[in-house]
Amino acid sequence: MSVFSYKQRNNINLVIIIALGILIAYSLQSIFSAILSTLVLYTIMRPAYIHLAEQKGWNRRLVAILLIAISIILIVLPFYALSSMVISKISELRNNEIFFKNLLVKLQHLIPVKINQDLIQEGMNRLGNWATQLFPSLISSAVNIILSLLVMYFLLYFMLIERKKFEFSLIKYAPFREQNALRFGDEMRNTTYANVLGQGLICLVQGSLVSLSFLVLGYKDPLFWGIITTFISFVPVLGPPVIFVPAAILQIANGNNFAGWAMLVFGFVVIINIDNVLRFIIAKKIGNIHPIITVIGVIIGIPLFGILGLVFGPLLLSYFILLVKIYETSTLASERLERIKTNNEHMEL
Repeated sequence: MSVFSYKQRNNINLVIIIALGILIAYSLQSIFSAILSTLVLYTIMRPAYIHLAEQKGWNRRLVAILLIAISIILIVLPFYALSSMVISKISELRNNEIFFKNLLVKLQHLIPVKINQDLIQEGMNRLGNWATQLFPSLISSAVNIILSLLVMYFLLYFMLIERKKFEFSLIKYAPFREQNALRFGDEMRNTTYANVLGQGLICLVQGSLVSLSFLVLGYKDPLFWGIITTFISFVPVLGPPVIFVPAAILQIANGNNFAGWAMLVFGFVVIINIDNVLRFIIAKKIGNIHPIITVIGVIIGIPLFGILGLVFGPLLLSYFILLVKIYETSTLASERLERIKTNNEHMEL
């Protein structure tokens, strides 16, 4: 005979499960970004997988491998190529002391306020260090990067080929009712689309406009700065001006007044406002993410995930708000049922 009652055994098992879950989650913290990336890619690839493997009857494993290969070509390789390019560019700028000294002299003539050169130099060094840390180094972090990618695509492969079992398990073990679990899945999909595809489209358009305007106005490295703008544009409104405003001021300091003022006018009139136009169109198609959620999410995400925090931060915050809404709905429904039950008991009495 056990010394514990049935209820006590269940409570002890629950405590053990929670303790082991916390231990496992703590052990997996180094690959948390890979797990989150897997969920994002699964959500994006799911419609294509269903169409090819389940509707057209293609081999499931072949479809999963094909989608993974496409994601590597379109996402992974360009991102790490960009990381390498950004790090080398930052190192080049930081080592070019003559450029910064000449720049400070020109700004001193342009701005009637005395500029502390040592303070500016220190600020640029800190900014360079911060920007370098955002992008993973292919040399120093090669092992971690490869491990994360292997984990991500290993999980993604089996989530795709066993899609129905995976989604059934999610509904089965979700801590809320089935209809709320299905609702969470639908809204999670819309949130992911709005954050990744919708915001990604906005960023791509803004980056392309910056690159095109730099090219037309004769700025250096238009392609590079357009790509950088694409990433920074994940921060609504504040993103693109970080690139085009300093570039325009440099042109004015160099005596190229037309190129400088034209960039400022085009940037504030077209590049920033295209965000609002596209956001309105996307909101009608796949969902809307408020800019405040995006900005706060970026602040949360960058310290946790580096440059990937531009995407993952808003996603995490959106998922959190979604869970709060579902919890609120469930609580209100439970209270309503309790009131109905109480009223029926009073009527019987």
